[in-house]
Amino acid sequence: MKMDRVIEQPTFKTERLVVRPLVKSDAGLIAMHTSDPRVAAATRSIAHPLPPGATEAFVARAQSPDRTEDHWVLDGSGANLPEVLGILSLERMDRDQSEIKYWIAPAFWNTGLASEAVQAMVALNPQNAKTLFGSVFQDNPASARVLTNAGFTYLGDAEAYCVGRAATVPTWTYTMKLA
Repeated sequence: MKMDRVIEQPTFKTERLVVRPLVKSDAGLIAMHTSDPRVAAATRSIAHPLPPGATEAFVARAQSPDRTEDHWVLDGSGANLPEVLGILSLERMDRDQSEIKYWIAPAFWNTGLASEAVQAMVALNPQNAKTLFGSVFQDNPASARVLTNAGFTYLGDAEAYCVGRAATVPTWTYTMKLA
């Protein structure tokens, strides 16, 4: 009998959020938020328009024991907010490094929820990374503030392809040493 490798993902709380692994029932709200062109334009990998089945495939990958990226839902239901406000992700890299990624629904932009979640993730450091990286599109300074509020420092300029824009977009890269 083959034993599947299971990667445990912790659930943790902030003042207004429960940050928890994805479940299948999250797909509807994730699809609703990611179908917004503003969310797609702020991320590297969300297409616009969102193809049929894309969200269900994302949730299935997030639950796979072979994943290289962990995803958490920003759940605000304990604070009388929607059950899915956004996604926070950590991608495993080599040499004990991880890349943090996040998006939040436009209705909750500039509320501090993304900063709250990222700061809690950094404090928890669930992948035991020695270094964290994050990058944001240069036309999204609010997302850059999320990283700097969490203690990240500017590393340099780069560029990344944005599926939702079908274009290469200039980025700012940030880093944080944890060990």
